[in-house]
Amino acid sequence: MDNDLKLIVLESHKELGDKVNEYLKELRGSKEDFILPIKIDRFNNGEGKVSILETVREKDIYILSDVGNYNITYNMHGFTNHKGPDEHYQDIKRVISAMSGHASKVNVIMPLLYQSRQHKRKSRESLDCAVALRELERLNVNNIITYDVHDPSICNAIPYTSFNNVYPTKQILESLMNDYPDIENMLVISPDMGALERARYYADLLRCDVGAFYKRRDLTKVVNGKNPIIEHAYIGSEVEGKNIIIVDDMISSGSSMLEVCEMLKQKGANHIYLATTFALFTEGTQLFVEGYEKGLFDKIYSTNASFIPQEIIESDWFKLVDISFVLASIINSLHNKKSLHEFLSK
Repeated sequence: MDNDLKLIVLESHKELGDKVNEYLKELRGSKEDFILPIKIDRFNNGEGKVSILETVREKDIYILSDVGNYNITYNMHGFTNHKGPDEHYQDIKRVISAMSGHASKVNVIMPLLYQSRQHKRKSRESLDCAVALRELERLNVNNIITYDVHDPSICNAIPYTSFNNVYPTKQILESLMNDYPDIENMLVISPDMGALERARYYADLLRCDVGAFYKRRDLTKVVNGKNPIIEHAYIGSEVEGKNIIIVDDMISSGSSMLEVCEMLKQKGANHIYLATTFALFTEGTQLFVEGYEKGLFDKIYSTNASFIPQEIIESDWFKLVDISFVLASIINSLHNKKSLHEFLSK
């Protein structure tokens, strides 16, 4: 029955949650909303709590959260504080706690997986992503659904819990091809060796060649948590005259991606399009505005899997790719106990 399926949409992903709800109503032929109302309170010292306003007893619950949404604020000790990933993750646990074990099944949807870049340990480091996944497992979460996880092998941390890693490759390519139906003579580029497998899948779909850049880093220094890049070395076929798609799981500061664009232009590349699941822009967008004006790239294609400010969405150099229908289809398939195979291929 449709009233057995419920969405709990945290404030961090309200816009995407509303779209998923509407698509679920279409897919299931229902006029009733699937979103279950909750209330999130914050005390003046920053502590919080979650209240669920309807019963969850024997329901199939899907909790949707964007741990990367930095636009949610609250008052703490008289000043405005922006929620970070730790606080969003804590709200997920609060929801699970508020259900008191009464739901028949608990599914957590984190398109941007919490702490996904801290997925392996080097020396005396915390292993945050694995610890969080184990914690969700201990809280009796049945399924975890995420998008384009930084390292898919992190699922080995929870071998007895369902871990579904979804790729938006087809939606991104469809959007790009709708904008540029006559594009040809293409080459897919990976900006580093870590994204090469993803680039190969794009190339397979487009039936074109693939190239990659190797990032040579200074391992004696750490800047903003990373070893700085000394050189980008290109490996692959001829670039001159080609239309390029550069693919990666995320754009963080973006400086490395723009350096790759500049090198490709120097090698004679024609049009350059950037495709990524998460456009984080952690240091703002000024570099991309300047890069676009210089002609380093034609457009960035990224999803609404994590928060993107409206002014960026409306920019000439950016195109938002909506994942809400696919996410609704995944929820519908899981609830109907059907295979997710068609959604999990790169």
